[in-house]
Amino acid sequence: MDAALLALAAVWGAVTGLLIPRAAYRFAVEPEEPWRTACPAGHPLTGPAHGWLGPARCTPCAAPGTHADTGSDTGSDTHTDTGTHADTGSGIGPGSDTHTGPRSGARGDAGRARFGAGPRPPGVYAPGVLTPVVTVLVCVALAAATGARPELIGWLALTPVAVLLAVVDLRVHRLPDPLTLPLAAAAVVLLGGAALLPGPGGSWTSGLLGGLALGGFYLLLFLINPNGMGFGDVKLALALGVALGWYGWAVLFLGGFAGFLFGAAYGLGLVLLRRAGRRTGIPFGPFMIAGALTGVLLGALAA
Repeated sequence: MDAALLALAAVWGAVTGLLIPRAAYRFAVEPEEPWRTACPAGHPLTGPAHGWLGPARCTPCAAPGTHADTGSDTGSDTHTDTGTHADTGSGIGPGSDTHTGPRSGARGDAGRARFGAGPRPPGVYAPGVLTPVVTVLVCVALAAATGARPELIGWLALTPVAVLLAVVDLRVHRLPDPLTLPLAAAAVVLLGGAALLPGPGGSWTSGLLGGLALGGFYLLLFLINPNGMGFGDVKLALALGVALGWYGWAVLFLGGFAGFLFGAAYGLGLVLLRRAGRRTGIPFGPFMIAGALTGVLLGALAA
């Protein structure tokens, strides 16, 4: 195993992972609400890409003498959410795809509990530590399984966006179009480029067919039961299907099934712990992504 390759993957994961908390904080809003433009303490977010890229802590808040966040600013989500949500496809960020199913409780507190984050320093966007670690681990695992084959470039490029989607979905049960649709397009382009280089481990054609197959399957589930499947999941399935299909139909089936298995296990665990009912909606995107990662890792090892 090439240690230099693993080291490069780890560095990439660390650098991109550190950029995720700010973007996740800005995207994690309710439908019809604009993307956040200020830090939890109220300071306008500035920097590259109109403030979307930057460290996990607001620069003014990091200055000496900053007062603690009181929870009464733009970053405090303390309202309750008790109804079912439908895909609106609207909001300032075009495309606000939400998951359906009843949810209750103070969502801001629940979101912080999910990430194991209690009171945090002013200007810090939760989660500030977990996401870089997860991104590093995923990138290193993909590098170890794929080796120096050209598709590794695609896997590493897609990973930060996939982690970002998982974080946003965990917080607000939402998979924004500005993330899901570019992810699908990027998967097609990156794997198409990998197929032109020497020594690819998969097939671009099967990847395209895989995206259509998995996206079509999720679309069918959405049409059958729109209260149990968000349209954002359908769009995410396009990208995941391309990635899984790259290694063939067996990997596509395995990764798709693993997503449902992980989601079912999580839901069952919540029910057994009496933290949710049978009809409680759960964010399914993270489990779709985890299932796809499982399939890609196994497919890369077998290629």
